Amino acid sequence: MSSPVDNDRRMTNVFERYLTVWVGLCIIGGILLGKIAPGLAKALDGMAITVNNAPVVSIPIAVCLFFMMYPIMVKIDFASVIRAGKSGKPVFWTLFINWCIKPFTMYAISVFFLGIAFKGFIGPDAMDLVKIPFGLDLPVGAVHGDGVVVVHEGVKMLQIPLWRSYLAGCILLGIAPCTAMVLVWGYLSRGNDGLTLVMVAINSLTMLVLYGVLGGFLLGVGKLPIPWQALLLSVGIYVALPLVAGYFSRIWIIKAKGEAWFKEKFLGVLTPVTISALLVTLVLLFSFKGDVITANPLTILWIAVPLFIQTLLIFAIGYAGAVFMKFTYADAAPAAMIGASNHFEVAIATSVMLFGLSSGAALATVVGVLIEVPVMLMLVGFCKRTRHWFNG
Repeated sequence: MSSPVDNDRRMTNVFERYLTVWVGLCIIGGILLGKIAPGLAKALDGMAITVNNAPVVSIPIAVCLFFMMYPIMVKIDFASVIRAGKSGKPVFWTLFINWCIKPFTMYAISVFFLGIAFKGFIGPDAMDLVKIPFGLDLPVGAVHGDGVVVVHEGVKMLQIPLWRSYLAGCILLGIAPCTAMVLVWGYLSRGNDGLTLVMVAINSLTMLVLYGVLGGFLLGVGKLPIPWQALLLSVGIYVALPLVAGYFSRIWIIKAKGEAWFKEKFLGVLTPVTISALLVTLVLLFSFKGDVITANPLTILWIAVPLFIQTLLIFAIGYAGAVFMKFTYADAAPAAMIGASNHFEVAIATSVMLFGLSSGAALATVVGVLIEVPVMLMLVGFCKRTRHWFNG
């Protein structure tokens, strides 16, 4: 029989419990906004920091993403990273899945479905316009990767096959292990909260090194633009900045108000802020992609299928490995959950920054948000039903 503590392990915050509903409403609201005020998203996307006349950082998205990431980073007790070695195999197994398996299975599955199985449905000749990689000054008509430089509304853009743009979004999701909602999934599955928090901290630090490297490599293999400078800049803005802000503000707040006030009052206020910022970002994204979705609503399905299969595959690998290596259930559940879940906040931010708010890559990362909650809740239920597979 479950203990009272176990029975209390559920999402009590209305934002968390009904995140799928809010995401759906934001999709509808964004599409309607795009119809009612089609120039609004373009105007917001135009509010950007430019380098050599090329928009590099979208200011509205940067602000939203900071408020998504900061509450996650401020929760991290960095002293726990030092103690992570005591967890042994669960930590190393999770890192191996996240960085040595997951990026490459995502690439292979996405290429198969988007580039072969669904290519005819997406449109073999359908094209997408994305930003020219930061730092490049290419003439009109120049070929870069699998794209050609064209002029669109007076701005030079790179025209690439639409399915490759969707592939780029999937790649950015695949190289971003979750450091946010996985805390909720681990909690609901009655896993080891300490291990989950340690892995959140380690993944946040590891992303500073590997996100740009893996992103550049896989985008290059996929004949997509390789914006190395922008990849590194996006990691700096969307990971390093909130990480540093979270670290120092955590120290300052605990020193000024005490740890009890920090955990009971301050962190409780931040969860709605995080998800509210995410929902605002979704409204912006879908307001600009409304025409594409209404013209071909099955677009969401074509993108969702490889993301869904990837999630199940990575979870199965992680969970089966945990059984084979004789983990306790409390360590096995979060180890599998972290790999299966994606850090969609960073993926959305990076896709918008690299390819543009209106790109297929940005849309693909948003589809990742759409399927994240229902799929992960399904896997939480599976974990709880299979606790008897483990000793201890």
